[in-house]
Amino acid sequence: MRSVDLRDTPDGPVVEMIDQTQLPDRLVTLTCRTAAEVTAAIARLSVRGAPAIGVAGAMGVALAAWHGRAVEAEVDQLRNARPTAVNLARGVDRAAAALTDGYPAVRDAALALRDEEEAASAAMATLGANLVGELLGDRSALVLTHCNTGALATTGDGTALAVVRELHRRRRLAGVIASETRPLLQGARLTGWELASFGAPYRIAVDGAGPFLLARGEANVVLLGADRVCANGDVVNKVGTYAHALGARRAGVPFVVVAPESTVDRATATGAEVSIEDRDPAEVLLFAGRTVAPAGAAAVNPAFDVTPAELVTALVTDRRVVRYDRGDVL
Repeated sequence: MRSVDLRDTPDGPVVEMIDQTQLPDRLVTLTCRTAAEVTAAIARLSVRGAPAIGVAGAMGVALAAWHGRAVEAEVDQLRNARPTAVNLARGVDRAAAALTDGYPAVRDAALALRDEEEAASAAMATLGANLVGELLGDRSALVLTHCNTGALATTGDGTALAVVRELHRRRRLAGVIASETRPLLQGARLTGWELASFGAPYRIAVDGAGPFLLARGEANVVLLGADRVCANGDVVNKVGTYAHALGARRAGVPFVVVAPESTVDRATATGAEVSIEDRDPAEVLLFAGRTVAPAGAAAVNPAFDVTPAELVTALVTDRRVVRYDRGDVL
């Protein structure tokens, strides 16, 4: 099944999604019947990944159109459920542009976006695997990846993890190191689950080990996604990405970002202009429901960071490969 989808039922449309907060222990389908329920699912990360939340937001607008109550307010809540990934606002606005034509038009806009993101995954897999082959020559890929960029994050095979899957299909994958990705362990929980599902050899590492593992030669390419790519090439992605980029530069390892064109934001000049989401401090101060810090401790919990374009080797989208290392510009 897709990570998120829209289905018409005799009682009206519903948005169905894999509840990613339940993985890897249980594969649970969450059914949302209202736009408010989709907004809540996005906010609590039941559905996540820039392309997937863009599609979910568009489908939430379809539910708002069907029910016809406080549509403008519901659309605004969907758009602002998470502020950093550009795909969410774009998906919501695309579907909302069809509101004057009624529910069928909004539904069709949301489904068209779903299908486009699925096709984008396939294109990125091919372009990205070709680029890795060019960068590594005869060597098999030892990949370091971060957060989750697979089928759970899109409506297809993924972004960076779709490239990993394609390398595995081509028998060019020697192994994957997936950083656990604090604070919600999306790399350990979700990327590990996906890698196991298609039989790729992998290991989990703590986030802070990435630069040292690169220095030790345990990875020869970094492949990860993005929640926003700014006009100057700066990459906004899950916190921890910047450290991996610094480690890759020091070790002389290619650092490749894989994201669809829908994630490229020409309206935002640099990463300094992006609103970085700060999440609940409890995600840092608690583990498995238990406090792991002294009573009264404060926490800082940015969900994303900004990697300067100068640290990026290449950007792979569904339409092109931008070689920053060769002076290409967006």
